[in-house]
Amino acid sequence: MKGTTLFTTRPELTGDFGMVASTHWLASATGMGVLERGGNAFDAAVAAGFVLQVAEPHLNGPGGEVPILLWSEAEQKVSVVCGQGVAPAAATIERFTELGLDAVPGTGLLAATVPGAFGGWMLMLERWGTWSLADVLAPAIHYAEHGVPVLERIAATIASVEQLFTEEWTTSAATWLPGGSVPEPGSKLANPVLAATYRRLVAEAEAASSTREGQLEAARRAWYEGFVAEAVAEFSARTAWLDSSGHKHGGLLTGDDLSSWSASVEEPVTFDYHGHTVCKTGPWGQGPVFLQQLALLSGYDLAGMGLLSADYVHTVTEAAKLAFADREAWYGDTDVPMADLLSEPYNAGRRALIGDRASLELRPGSPGGREPRLPVFPAPGTTASAPGLSGGRGGVGEPTVSRVPAGEQVVSADGTVRGDTCHVDVVDRHGNMVSATPSGGWLQSSPTIPELGFCLGSRAQMFWLQEGLPASLRPRTRPRTTLSPSFALRDGRPWLAFGTPGGDQQDQWSVNFFLALVHGGLNLQEAIDAPMFHSEHFPSSFFPRGSRPGVMHVEDRLDAGVLAELRRRGHEVEAQGPWSLGRLSAVARDGGFLRAGANPRGAQGYAVGR
Repeated sequence: MKGTTLFTTRPELTGDFGMVASTHWLASATGMGVLERGGNAFDAAVAAGFVLQVAEPHLNGPGGEVPILLWSEAEQKVSVVCGQGVAPAAATIERFTELGLDAVPGTGLLAATVPGAFGGWMLMLERWGTWSLADVLAPAIHYAEHGVPVLERIAATIASVEQLFTEEWTTSAATWLPGGSVPEPGSKLANPVLAATYRRLVAEAEAASSTREGQLEAARRAWYEGFVAEAVAEFSARTAWLDSSGHKHGGLLTGDDLSSWSASVEEPVTFDYHGHTVCKTGPWGQGPVFLQQLALLSGYDLAGMGLLSADYVHTVTEAAKLAFADREAWYGDTDVPMADLLSEPYNAGRRALIGDRASLELRPGSPGGREPRLPVFPAPGTTASAPGLSGGRGGVGEPTVSRVPAGEQVVSADGTVRGDTCHVDVVDRHGNMVSATPSGGWLQSSPTIPELGFCLGSRAQMFWLQEGLPASLRPRTRPRTTLSPSFALRDGRPWLAFGTPGGDQQDQWSVNFFLALVHGGLNLQEAIDAPMFHSEHFPSSFFPRGSRPGVMHVEDRLDAGVLAELRRRGHEVEAQGPWSLGRLSAVARDGGFLRAGANPRGAQGYAVGR
């Protein structure tokens, strides 16, 4: 890091009892409280996850989804919990075409998939946890009932859609405009209807069974077959709302869609890199793009280049462009040639494409001789093409807000400021570890269902309405989500659970963090605090799917000489605020200790432990 002074905002936490790191201090404190009272890492992560729904309602909600990676010390293995819901049975390309749409709207009922977060959390709790439903939900019920402190970004999000709520999404206004006005930063914001929903779940579960497992099963039935499913189906069938297409539409989700779906446990996709085994979800999410970047970078001496040198940043960025091009051509909830995509012969050929100059092309490869097929993208440079994209009358697809404090979030080309999603990591004294990235169901994604106190998600916007693509819309399939928790073993032993919010940036920021640990010799907090960068080169996963070829975002703490050299090599460098990119958190088992670090950007994320 020649010319760059590494500033560490807080210490790396070290202890031997337990660690929790997340994007909000209330969730971290909740998780630690569970560990202190005898719960394990899985109990703690579930309790923290439900608190995140209340504390960060602009970034996730009960109607969203959650992928989870976990290490079970008892089983001695890594597992993936898929809490990503599927498209409705009625969601076909033909149906959207009949509605005059060539893209799934970024907001509203048409973009809803089955709300999978509840099922994902319940599956992990049942299989690996020890606590009851009532115990893990108690903190979230408390905060929903009594209120959470309103972050400036929550207030800014609600302000950005105030007119939409007042004039169109009136059920949302009832929840998020208390007294008819935007809540002030620092005030208390409660959601008593959501508290009542969770109280009813607990009551029905306890009435149905006297055992922990029986109660969890009863709660799942209430959510996917009972009163929650009934309210979701009724709202989808009988109401219509303005969305980001500029028109009003009803929904496609039915009770049968909810009852026929369940969360699942899968094997991770893995890649070995310099003595580390990195584990990700399958290619129904973007997770393996992390592994593809490592496969490409394994042919370079990154340590010799020097952390955050011009050579280093250029090489990492060009590898990301190639890996994400493959994501566009090959990833989806279908048969994906991962073995070929991660093979050395394939990556040796791809590596030869990385030159001294920045590429301005989207260049997917041909794994196993297969011909890639890319979607028909919006014109390069497109960032908005529909009414209300930037928080106007149609709402927003990505959790994007305006008018937030300068420097706290990533500024987009259209002047909006991107929100993030959420993340939580936990390690307990037994050695169990969890990395989870809950998202979706943002308060600004869809109108609030008045009987439940939450809205549906909009993850279906990640499907393509073009036939024959891996990520084409098909009934009862998963959208290719950007949600991407990470786990790594070192020398075959569990080492690191980590992740970040950030949409398409998740598997860039996480890679940068991981490489800083492996090649830069930094500790968790130093790697989180180090100047961050990412590429905007490839098409966004969010409506309206624009791209900005060659554009690179870099925190302006990076050495000025490095920025100048990157520009000389053809990168269109857009320097961002000094603490504006990345929302990483991490926990680790290392040298007989447990460790943790969390993101200082935005003064919101915290790690706790002892």
